[in-house]
Amino acid sequence: MAVVLSGGGARASYQVGVLAALTERFPRLNAPIITGVSAGAMNTMALAAHPGSFRDAVEELRCEWSELTFDRVYRLQYTSLATAVFRWLGRFVLRRRESVVHGLLDMTPLCRFLSHRLQLEGIDANLAAGRLRAAALSATCYGSGETITFVQDGGRCPLWHRYQRRAIRTSLTWDHVLASAAIPLVFPAVKIGEYFYGDGSVRQAAPLAPAIHLGASHILAIGMRPAWDRVQPPPSLDEYPSAAQAIGLMFNSLFLDALDADAERLERVNQLLELVPAGQPNPEKLRPIRLLMLRPSMDLGALARPHFKRLPPAIRALVETIGGAREGASDFLSYLLFDPAYTVPLMELGYDDANDQWDTIEPFLAEMTDG
Repeated sequence: MAVVLSGGGARASYQVGVLAALTERFPRLNAPIITGVSAGAMNTMALAAHPGSFRDAVEELRCEWSELTFDRVYRLQYTSLATAVFRWLGRFVLRRRESVVHGLLDMTPLCRFLSHRLQLEGIDANLAAGRLRAAALSATCYGSGETITFVQDGGRCPLWHRYQRRAIRTSLTWDHVLASAAIPLVFPAVKIGEYFYGDGSVRQAAPLAPAIHLGASHILAIGMRPAWDRVQPPPSLDEYPSAAQAIGLMFNSLFLDALDADAERLERVNQLLELVPAGQPNPEKLRPIRLLMLRPSMDLGALARPHFKRLPPAIRALVETIGGAREGASDFLSYLLFDPAYTVPLMELGYDDANDQWDTIEPFLAEMTDG
């Protein structure tokens, strides 16, 4: 059994609310396999390294998100911004061919905040105690373009190598978290070993695959987008789409679309396997995987719009120049809005949504725990 935590910037607080409800109503819940990408990588590490029960880990993570503010997540790199401007000027005035932007936001504050609260040695301790089977974070390798899944499992699980995705066994560090969450151009790439890595959602076409490769028979995945039949038609806009709106659309494609598409593929495979006659082997060593996808009841992006003015002044000014204050740009805003005014209500929404869906969740958890 596995928990899969996708990316989504500040939206990842919603995952914590869902897990809080599940562990409250099902105290013996445990997740031996935890995989994450982007902002979900931070939640994955916090859960995998906590020395107590899964319920205790979720509760502490909930407290951490309640205290997570902009200044504890990122800061504007003025030197990077100025350097980028001068390099662009140099390119056109001095005919230089190269212009490099190392990321406008620095995530060092997030690393400092988490490292003061969490000891990563706890992952090995949980592996040794049998509470954890594997923790895995995915990042994109700038050198090869592959999705690399970094796995800490104590040597228990088989690794994999598929087209444009493979696993590497290692001891997870905060560099792996920062690499997995390093949205191109927004956050700087992180060097691990010989290569630079960026956000794992960029090329990850199969977010459920790491959990399946690690041996999960039951997967609980928490999405960041409402079910398609709950999505409200967007308001019509007379203005030409802003850069912030376009970036928000691309972020949604990176962080939301892949999980939904992979869940559909998994369900189709399960349906095909049901057609295999009894006693016959499944083709290509395929096996049925039980999947429960939990989704928000509301648009998480739309909930960010009233909080635009809570962005730090320098960030707000930068976002405003690309149309981030306009209606329709709330998706982009939601990825940056690390403020309790936004993240705490998201946790509360996740908590309420999980309770509302308990009739569906409870039998799955009972089966998952026994599986």
